[in-house]
Amino acid sequence: MAAKASAFASFFSKDKTFRPKKRFDVGTMKYSLHKQANASLNAGIDLKEVVKLPPGEDVNDWIAVHVVDFFNRINLLYGTVCENCTEQSCPTMSGGPKYEYHWCDGDRYKRPTALPAPQYISLLMEWAESQINNENIFPVTVGVPFPRNYLQSCKKILTRLFRVFVHVYIHHFDKLVAIGAEAHINTCYKHFYYFVTEYNLVDKKELEPLRDMTERICH
Repeated sequence: MAAKASAFASFFSKDKTFRPKKRFDVGTMKYSLHKQANASLNAGIDLKEVVKLPPGEDVNDWIAVHVVDFFNRINLLYGTVCENCTEQSCPTMSGGPKYEYHWCDGDRYKRPTALPAPQYISLLMEWAESQINNENIFPVTVGVPFPRNYLQSCKKILTRLFRVFVHVYIHHFDKLVAIGAEAHINTCYKHFYYFVTEYNLVDKKELEPLRDMTERICH
């Protein structure tokens, strides 16, 4: 077990990511919120409390910080299994036999299209990164208001990121256990789940594929 934990720690110490991380500029309000959120998370505070809006803070800024953090964390999560997620092993983006996701971005894929899981997730991450970097959706200048479609955009990003959890948990969980990552991934998932349910950011029907597991680990 110690060897597994060491291997997992080594993997993360290399900062291996599936795609480049999005970061906040030092000195900005969002950077301060990001540091505050991570300090609470690392202090071992109850995750249900960690997700609550700090007094005096703007809920849209709080959500923006978490969308970026979850994007980074789920990038890293998928990076731990991506070598085992191939077009041969995962010819569809699925979560078991009951759930299959088709990709549609309104640009290259104008209609929902069945794709192998690695291709779907690659497109998802590229799309999410472009949304996060779009200042018309996530303004970075102080005083620039969030757009009217901001929450809807966040919901779409988080809903799609949740599908990576679904695929990884259902199809690659053995790999996570083998490298000693189970506890870390469960914490990441619980943090995500408590956050999106606290602010109603992912529809309940989208959460259904992991309902049984959620009931076991999220109390």
